[in-house]
Amino acid sequence: MKNFLNKLKQPIIFLLRKPTIWLARRVSSSPDKEQVFKRLTEIYREIVDNPNSKEGALYELDLRGGTTIIFSDHHKGNRGTGDEFRNAEKNYLAALDYYNGKGAMYINLGDSEEFWKFNIFSIMKHNKATFERERMFVERNAFYKIYGNHDLFWKIDPFAEMYLRQLYGKAINIYGGIVIRVALENGKNVDVFCTHGHQGDQNSDGNAFSKWFVTYIWGPFQSFLEININTPASTQTEKTLHNRIMYEWSQQQENLILITGHTHQPIFHSYSHLQSLKEALAEAEVHGEIKKIHELQEKIDRHPEQCRVAANTNGKYRPTYFNAGCCCFSDHSITGIEIADGAVRLVSWHNLNGISEREVLEELPLHEIRHMFFD
Repeated sequence: MKNFLNKLKQPIIFLLRKPTIWLARRVSSSPDKEQVFKRLTEIYREIVDNPNSKEGALYELDLRGGTTIIFSDHHKGNRGTGDEFRNAEKNYLAALDYYNGKGAMYINLGDSEEFWKFNIFSIMKHNKATFERERMFVERNAFYKIYGNHDLFWKIDPFAEMYLRQLYGKAINIYGGIVIRVALENGKNVDVFCTHGHQGDQNSDGNAFSKWFVTYIWGPFQSFLEININTPASTQTEKTLHNRIMYEWSQQQENLILITGHTHQPIFHSYSHLQSLKEALAEAEVHGEIKKIHELQEKIDRHPEQCRVAANTNGKYRPTYFNAGCCCFSDHSITGIEIADGAVRLVSWHNLNGISEREVLEELPLHEIRHMFFD
């Protein structure tokens, strides 16, 4: 029966795939600077100006104490070949055990579940271990869940609250973003604005109808036709452009740091991690540091393909933009933004001899960020 359905499906794909790709490219929007700026501003202002906002929540926390981990873009599915998360699950579970053991706060930046390809029942069935680990943070009131364009289901489905209760044991809020207001010794504040980062793409961030259409019609239709067009995170050019636009928006804000996901490119204090490795390699080559050259080259060679374009190459910048990367890289690794021990870090969890290992890729002391803003 399954083989028969597959044979029946193939001619339909053959007839509809090319015109659908053409239509998708005509109606899909590349990241539009004006729209990205408008939507990020709207969400941020709504959160900080309205205590009862439905967009998100404002928290006054001191991130210099304790541990905070920020992960994004898991795209959890059914563990079949179309599930991008399946091979990264082991590293994700190891990471959550590590951070829960530290009593960390966990901010999930969205696209955690892949509803464009899979339904809620399949996702719940095949991701029990991940939901159980996340539930440990929920039980400590240390879990913050933001929705993205691939898991808008949590925002718009009338039964979402019921499913979340089943997964986590109690109702949890689903946010468009959160703002963490950090008070500094000099009496000033820095707002850490966490959101998914798809803002400005009208296919994913438009009105209520467009959100419904993308989640329940367009996404499943693309999956059926085996089309993977995810604007703006579909091509290197669009991903890099979107990162640049979000960085530019963050530069224009007062005392604000923006942390997003969506593009799957790890960005550390407004700068591509891969670009920093290449610059370190060039410096090592100038000084003839053979051992360091080999180490850096090895890191560059195994760097996920998704990150191979720099987000910002202008040396005159403030550290206003970070991107957590994703939890579904092709080499099975995951990346995230970690704030702990007086520093902000870009971290990777990857397999080393069959064991999940944490590696600090970049690190910046929090006091240096403060000086860059106010000194």
